[in-house]
Amino acid sequence: MSFARPQALSGIHPDAVRIAAMSAAIALNTAALIAVMRPMVAEMATFVPTAQPITIIDHPTPPKPVPVPDIELKPLPKAVPRTPVTVHDVAPHPPVETAPPTDEGTIQAPPVVQAPATPAPAADAAPVETTLAYVAAPAPKYPTQAIRGRMQGTVTLRVLVDEAGKPLDVVIESSSGHKVLDDAARSQVLASWRFQPAVQNGQHVKAWARIPVTFDLHSL
Repeated sequence: MSFARPQALSGIHPDAVRIAAMSAAIALNTAALIAVMRPMVAEMATFVPTAQPITIIDHPTPPKPVPVPDIELKPLPKAVPRTPVTVHDVAPHPPVETAPPTDEGTIQAPPVVQAPATPAPAADAAPVETTLAYVAAPAPKYPTQAIRGRMQGTVTLRVLVDEAGKPLDVVIESSSGHKVLDDAARSQVLASWRFQPAVQNGQHVKAWARIPVTFDLHSL
């Protein structure tokens, strides 16, 4: 079956037909794009930019310098020398003269009463060495450490006793061989023992005395 080509298109080249179709399509698209963009162009033409407010930052005012007052320095007053005070010796009283006797009688001068000389304070006498009697001598407490270690012995103490019979100082003269027993004897005698004070010239005086203290495990 055969078709007859129209006579109007028999003389037209196919490329020319394609070009004409593409040109028509481009023209239609261009017209449609212009129609769409027309409101946007009108809006851009009437847009008025809004001015942004400008914020001004205030800088703090620097403090004013404080004026320094002028201080006038005055010189110190000169020291006034003090007049030394001289202690003058007291002149002795003139002797009382006795008037010579007359015919009317003898005039006797009143006797001069001399004040008794004040005795100089006696210096503290050194403590004497003596044997003192006990007033209170409780048995020394046996240290627990010494009991556990089976320690025993006798310590000799030199005790300084005051005028009231109270120990003032305790010195270890000979050790028991165990420091625990020596320290226990010294502390207990100093704390709780009392003695009959020594007497010299009818007065109580300080005195040193030797005191033996024995620790015996068999006495427990």
